[in-house]
Amino acid sequence: MPSIKLPDPYLDWARGQGVPIVEDFGIDIRKVPVKHWDRYGMNGAFCHLKGRDDYISIFAFELPPGGKSAPLKHICEEVIYVISGHGSTTVELEDGRKHQFEWGPKSLFSIPLNARHQYFNGSGLEPARFASVNNMVFTMGRFRDENLIFNCPVSFPERVGHANYFAGEGEFISISPGRHQWETNFVPDLSGFELRQWAKRGAGGSNLRFMLTENTIGAHSSEMPVGTYKKGHRHFDGVCVFAVTGKGYSLLWREENEDFTRVDWEHGCVYCPPDSMFHQHFNVADHPSRYLALQIGTVRYPLLKMKREIWDVGVDKDVKQGGAQVEYEDQDPRVHDIWLKEIARNGVDSRMGPFIDESKFKRKA
Repeated sequence: MPSIKLPDPYLDWARGQGVPIVEDFGIDIRKVPVKHWDRYGMNGAFCHLKGRDDYISIFAFELPPGGKSAPLKHICEEVIYVISGHGSTTVELEDGRKHQFEWGPKSLFSIPLNARHQYFNGSGLEPARFASVNNMVFTMGRFRDENLIFNCPVSFPERVGHANYFAGEGEFISISPGRHQWETNFVPDLSGFELRQWAKRGAGGSNLRFMLTENTIGAHSSEMPVGTYKKGHRHFDGVCVFAVTGKGYSLLWREENEDFTRVDWEHGCVYCPPDSMFHQHFNVADHPSRYLALQIGTVRYPLLKMKREIWDVGVDKDVKQGGAQVEYEDQDPRVHDIWLKEIARNGVDSRMGPFIDESKFKRKA
């Protein structure tokens, strides 16, 4: 019986935009080829990660020196992470109020849903490049109407938040380790933002969740101290991981497969672990390594039943107890051996002694 080719509204739309479509396991946003994108009035490309889901898509945008985007508004949610360059964004609300904020490398922000906005490159010498993490793939698949998405007349004032949220201020919401939140619209520099300790995730690590413009796109940042790495874990697909500071690598593996897949990362790189594939993050730098993870669903608005269930259980629960995390004492011995050799090459000393018996490992450069 011949197979039937089913329509894919998002991919059909993407192929008709006239800009590059890049697909890989991991993508370096700094190196993605871009082309003028008429719809957005700036250079752009689609970045399709192998582990993506049906809810989150990534675009790479570039503003040339002194350039600006087209005036924009859309009913897909979007989180922006700045890779390089400096610029500003103007947001115009339905009541006539305007907000403008300046951004630079490692800024994180979100525009309120369907608010009119425009991007400007503040430099006359260097381009500005940023990643848009959005739910266009879901929105286009749901409505199948580009005009509705980009020209919807409905405003959403409840998404705007306090005026000071556009200035980088916000509100800390204390819940529990791994669930603490910072509510805002704009984080000027994610690399220096104070995170909160999350001991159960491993080796002195820290974390903070960001609630941006009441989105259903969840954002959190985690950091690994020097000479440490996180515990292995797994979750659903569609979690897009951006390196923010430091450098390192992640190992990925299937429960039934002994082979590791390795992804090396530094600022500008993004990858997305496939569905239920175990993965583990390793810092090899002589300073802390931090990353940003974006996905559908937040602690406040899980959106999906599967997201609600995993957060009810807790993402730091041991696999032996029905959770999704591999404790250090249960991890494959090769994991620590590989990492010791990597940090030796970088002149970094291990600080994993309190968590792992390192006497049986021979460190070699």
